[in-house]
Amino acid sequence: MQLTAKLVQILPLQTGQGKNGPWKKQDIVVETEGQYPKKVCISIWGDKADEKVLQVGNTLKIDFDVESREYNGRWYTDVKAWKVEAAGGTTFDHDAPPFTDEGPIDAENDLPF
Repeated sequence: MQLTAKLVQILPLQTGQGKNGPWKKQDIVVETEGQYPKKVCISIWGDKADEKVLQVGNTLKIDFDVESREYNGRWYTDVKAWKVEAAGGTTFDHDAPPFTDEGPIDAENDLPF
């Protein structure tokens, strides 16, 4: 499934040690658009959480799976993201130089003219 929504809150990063080694999970809250906006809490496991994309106010395109499980007679539902990117297909290259309207900034010749 896929959802496009605005990031409204980033919850604290959770980490731990499991039988398969260390794990980390980042929960985020997004809000859908439309006449009746809905807030959804989505879990991002592992290294799929990109700090440059996860900024409050950003519109995100999120690919996710929904899964429910039963525990002690109660049902719990998880929304787990497997891909998160900025809406509009914008990707962020961590190693790219800063960019202006004229092109990449050259560190040696950074004069504005």
